[in-house]
Amino acid sequence: MNLAPTSRLRRKPLIALDADHKRIIWLLRTMGAVPRITIAHQLGMHNGALTRLARELLMLEVIEEQGQLSDGQRGRPSVPLALSGRGGYAAGATVHPGWLEIALVDFAGQVIARDATAFDSADPYDFVHAVDQRLRSLTSRTGLMRARFLGLGVAVPGPVVETGPARRHAVDWLHGWRDIDNDQFFEDYFGFPVWVENDATLAALAEYYDSGLIRDCASALLLYVGHGVGGGVIHRRDVMRGEFGNAGDIGRLFRMDAPRPSGIDLLATLRDAGAGIPSLFELESCLETHAGIINAWAERAGNQLGVAANTGVAWLDPGAVILSGSLPRQVLEVLGQHLQQPARWSSALDSLRLPQVHVSRLGGSAVSVGAALLPIHQLGADAIA
Repeated sequence: MNLAPTSRLRRKPLIALDADHKRIIWLLRTMGAVPRITIAHQLGMHNGALTRLARELLMLEVIEEQGQLSDGQRGRPSVPLALSGRGGYAAGATVHPGWLEIALVDFAGQVIARDATAFDSADPYDFVHAVDQRLRSLTSRTGLMRARFLGLGVAVPGPVVETGPARRHAVDWLHGWRDIDNDQFFEDYFGFPVWVENDATLAALAEYYDSGLIRDCASALLLYVGHGVGGGVIHRRDVMRGEFGNAGDIGRLFRMDAPRPSGIDLLATLRDAGAGIPSLFELESCLETHAGIINAWAERAGNQLGVAANTGVAWLDPGAVILSGSLPRQVLEVLGQHLQQPARWSSALDSLRLPQVHVSRLGGSAVSVGAALLPIHQLGADAIA
């Protein structure tokens, strides 16, 4: 693929799909494998039209036929249709303090590959050069074809600022990103479609897919505990960005000069207790030696996150609350236990339905996986806009 700098290119689908194609794809993405008769009924299509559309999608290899189903009645068994991973793939990239992470995801939403490499620069040009090199290596190693590449998602830790939706107040260790036009910079360099989104929002998308919630509920809230603390909102099975692009920015709820439910705060707490760890990446070495300190922090942070979650539930009434982040799974589990306490969700009406509470299986990789899912997700989500 040509990853060299090029002229301005607008995002556009690399698979030619019309509105009805997208409706079928979205139905399969949210329901799983289903027979043609179910698709026709759900979408209000005549059998002849659906047969033609399905044939076209089969030729594009974005869907596939699965094993026959028998309903126990006489006649021809039904053949379910499902999304096919052969339809294409997308990449997602994000940067952490000390390393760069890339994920590749196929059209069916399955992770093909993950890659992490040392990286320590605040310069966005260094980032795109590094992504260029790693993408070349990954696609060569996995045997993926350039013609099937659907685009790149880039995760940026920082909110959209008032100067415009294309500029973000990136975190301090990515201060060089604050001066770029996110919509233009990456596409001008790469020459293919690029989507740029907040890291916690992309983690929400990844967790929504990975947990299977996309088939069970139409909305979800995500709490993301990394170096900082953030959140994401899924509404009507799509990413909710808000009026100014900052929906889910729960970090503003916690003062910077007070204890916060963030990874940096946990690191400071451990250092105050005598732990000599230089960064969060050595946190696992303290899980046993400082278990009491970590549990006490998790109880306090869990209470803080619980207030944020309960407020979001009161406003949005989501089907699920997801806890994710780059902290070790063991720490996330303890935080999750505090979130799941029945008293957390008590109200004057005991008969209210409450959201499911999930703890991430993806952990820190949720951001890069969500970034890779975004170009693929948008191909179908456009149908519900």
